[in-house]
Amino acid sequence: MADPLEQYLRHWRPEPRAETGVVAAAPVAALSGVLDQPVAAHAGEELPPLWHWLHFLDWPPQRELGEDGHPLDGHFLPPIPDRRRMFAGGRLTIATPLETGADTERVSTVAEKTVKHGRTGELAFVTVRSEYRQRGELRLTEELDYVYRSGDDAPRAFTTTTEPPPADEAPWRLTPATDPTVLFRFSALTANTHRIHYDLPYATGVEGYPGLVVHGPLLAVLMLELVRRNTSRPVASLSFRLRRPVFAGDRVVVTGGPAGDDGAELAVASAAEGRHATASVRLGGLGR
Repeated sequence: MADPLEQYLRHWRPEPRAETGVVAAAPVAALSGVLDQPVAAHAGEELPPLWHWLHFLDWPPQRELGEDGHPLDGHFLPPIPDRRRMFAGGRLTIATPLETGADTERVSTVAEKTVKHGRTGELAFVTVRSEYRQRGELRLTEELDYVYRSGDDAPRAFTTTTEPPPADEAPWRLTPATDPTVLFRFSALTANTHRIHYDLPYATGVEGYPGLVVHGPLLAVLMLELVRRNTSRPVASLSFRLRRPVFAGDRVVVTGGPAGDDGAELAVASAAEGRHATASVRLGGLGR
């Protein structure tokens, strides 16, 4: 019988981590190309929401990666044996958008850690909180939620489909590409070495997926693209949740629209699943 996850988290208290860097323009131009869009921000311009994920990346030595491609150890990775990680969602508050090309400081801490018992066994939930500052000003506060299990013995069921996405009356709509080339390029831009995104034999034969897995962060970025492409109002805050995986080749649609005077509701759907991912956004400023 496996040891309770609580025993591994009880004394795990990583110190806050402070980093400095530059919100560089080159990765912004690269992701713009992946999304088939004009360059989203040049030096001196505002960085789109969630595009800070292209920066402050970790590139550990190859020898420090596990069989699954993930780092064996990391400052905010809990010391759980045979660790499997899932990105569950997060929240973001934007006081002032980050400026592309500017020096930036990020300070990160573990905001919460807890163990819950679900249908498939024990799960460890870890929330990492990060604050981003430029010119001494707090600009962005983020909380990201990760779920960990020890081993991978739990039964899993997945849905995958090449049927056309469902029709609806949402005013904002985007049908993104989910092919392996997109996944490869996004993995490179975010330093994501998890093999489920680019190694098909591993994804299907070892982890039991029906295909390559589309990155959860990519789904979140695509939902926020609806806001960026359809209104000039800035995003003041957002929360998002990743519910069911999307696989390479799945035909999905990203839909959404205004909700009340200052909000927007967004979702990723397919013919097989109505809510692969969802997001709620609060808008600031004046609309057009």
